Amino acid sequence: MPMTPSRQGALSLASGGLLMGTLGVFVEQARLDAMTLVFFRCLFGFASLAIYCTWKGFFTRRAFTRRTVGWALFSGVLMVVQWIWFFDAIHRTSIGVSTVVAHVQPFWVVLISAALFHERLGADRLGWIATAFVGLTLASGVIADDTWRGHPDYLTGIGEALAGSVLYACTTLIARHLTELRPHLLTLMQCAVGIVVLPFFAPLTRVHIDASQWFWLIGMGVFHTGLAYALIYGALPKLTTPVIAVLMFVYPLTAIVVDAVVYGRALSLPQLGGMALIVVASLGVNLGWPLLSALTRAGSRTRCSAGEKG
Repeated sequence: MPMTPSRQGALSLASGGLLMGTLGVFVEQARLDAMTLVFFRCLFGFASLAIYCTWKGFFTRRAFTRRTVGWALFSGVLMVVQWIWFFDAIHRTSIGVSTVVAHVQPFWVVLISAALFHERLGADRLGWIATAFVGLTLASGVIADDTWRGHPDYLTGIGEALAGSVLYACTTLIARHLTELRPHLLTLMQCAVGIVVLPFFAPLTRVHIDASQWFWLIGMGVFHTGLAYALIYGALPKLTTPVIAVLMFVYPLTAIVVDAVVYGRALSLPQLGGMALIVVASLGVNLGWPLLSALTRAGSRTRCSAGEKG
C-alpha cells in the first residue's frame, strides 16, 4: 500500500502521541522537583529543536518581527508555567489522572474564543462542553472515588492540571494568530524563556543529579520536545480535522496505559467513563456533531406525534 501524505501524516501524529504518552514516566523517574524538570526540558528541548530548525531551514528574518517575538515570548511564560503545574500535578496525583484533566484544553479554547473574539457557541457546542466537564469530574476521581481522601495534595494536583490546561489553551490561541511563525520556532522560543527565567526560581545549584537521572532529563528534551513536536507539527498540515481530532487522543490514552502498566495505577471504571465522555465531547465540538439540537428536534417530533394522536 503506497505511503500517501495523509497516511504518512496519520502515522507521524500517532507516533508523536505515543511518544508523548510516555512523558510521565520520565517525570517520575527523574525524581526532581517540577521547576528543575522544566528547566532541563527547556534546555535540551531548545538544543534539539534548534538543530532541527537549522536543518529544515526555518530560521528566516521574516519569521521574527517585533510582533511575533513579543507574543512568542509571552506564550513562553504561559507554557513554562503550564509545564511546571503539569509536572507537579503528576507528582501529586498520577500520570493518567493529570494527563486526562489537562486534556480539557480544547474546551477552554472554545470558551475563551467566544469571550474574546465573540465566536458563536450554539446549543450543541455548549452541550458538548458541559458533557466534557461532567467527564472531567468523573475522571478526576474526586466524586466517584475515595482514593484522594488520604492524599491532601491530590486536590492541589487536580487544580494545577486544570489551571495548566487554561494556560495551554491561551498558548494555542496565540499560536493560531502567529501564522507567520512556524510552530517549531514558537516552541523553540518558549523553551528559551524557560532557560532564561527558571534559574531565578529553581534551586538548580543545590540539586544533586546522578548519572541515571540525566537520561530522563535529556530524554524529556530530546524525545518529548524535539522529536515529538517535530512529528506532531509535521503531521498536522497533511491531515483533515476529523483525523486530527481522533488521533490527538493517542497521547492521553497512552499515558493511562503506561501509568497502569509501569506503576500499577489503573483508572477506576468511573474515571474511564469520564475519559470516554471527554473524548466523545471533544469529537463533538471539533466535528460539529449535533447534540442538543438533535434532542430538541426529537422532542418536538414526539410532541407533534402525541398531539396528532390526541
